[in-house]
Amino acid sequence: MDEGTIRKSVRDRYAGIARQGGSCCGPAACCEGTALAKDVSKKIGYSEEELKSVPQGANLGLGCGNPIALASLSEGETVLDLGSGAGFDCFLAARQVGPRGKVVGVDMTPEMIEKARENARKGDIENVEFRLGEIENLPVADGSVDVILSNCVINLSPAKEKVFAEAFRALRPGGRAMISDIMLSKELPEPIRSSIAAYTGCVAGAVLKKEYLRLLETAGFREIRILEETTFSVDESEMDSYVRAIAGNVHLPMDAVREAAASVTSVRIYGVKPPAGAADPSCSRSSPL
Repeated sequence: MDEGTIRKSVRDRYAGIARQGGSCCGPAACCEGTALAKDVSKKIGYSEEELKSVPQGANLGLGCGNPIALASLSEGETVLDLGSGAGFDCFLAARQVGPRGKVVGVDMTPEMIEKARENARKGDIENVEFRLGEIENLPVADGSVDVILSNCVINLSPAKEKVFAEAFRALRPGGRAMISDIMLSKELPEPIRSSIAAYTGCVAGAVLKKEYLRLLETAGFREIRILEETTFSVDESEMDSYVRAIAGNVHLPMDAVREAAASVTSVRIYGVKPPAGAADPSCSRSSPL
């Protein structure tokens, strides 16, 4: 699969989700009849209070964890969300950073940006801004944010090394990244790795844990830690639907697909851009958004 095909397929799928108002992280065929976005979000760590605090329509049930819970956001900080969707995590972050803080969400899907902006208007949330752009080429200035957030999005990028390099560039020295994402404990079979359906379903684009950590370190991040790691908490019927959807697209036996799906884990990972003086001297100085 070439990068252009992947980007178009991902953009088309999430544009459809924005129009429909909700989905799940999995092949499109298994998203019909799945749990409501609220139930999905509860399973991956969001509280009832958090779910009630965002504008209706902001939570599409697309995450694989709750990066806000572990980010330790402070009042007045500037936060950048990579792949912000309809704005769910941005709105939660906005509450924590307060009126003196700012949250910027970046998404490559125009339909998602439009939906997020409408949600911000509905919720009268003024310290949030949504920008159209790719996470491999972030529309923000060098050294302009305190915290990077991302939730089940980087696995969808065909150029993850660029994503991490851009995140590092955007952070101020001493800034931190808190990412929820999908990783693999072992390699996937080739038919799954080359399947567009499996890619847009947050599976085929995932990489091995050691590779993910290597990419973060190569970008310049330090103090890299995996804070939480869990398998997907889905019941047997949901797993069967998921497996059938992938198997139907890649023409593999269900047992082989089930084994591959078991290698997928949800991880919350943390990293820091070294403080000024310790960072790479080529890093740019802070500048406003």
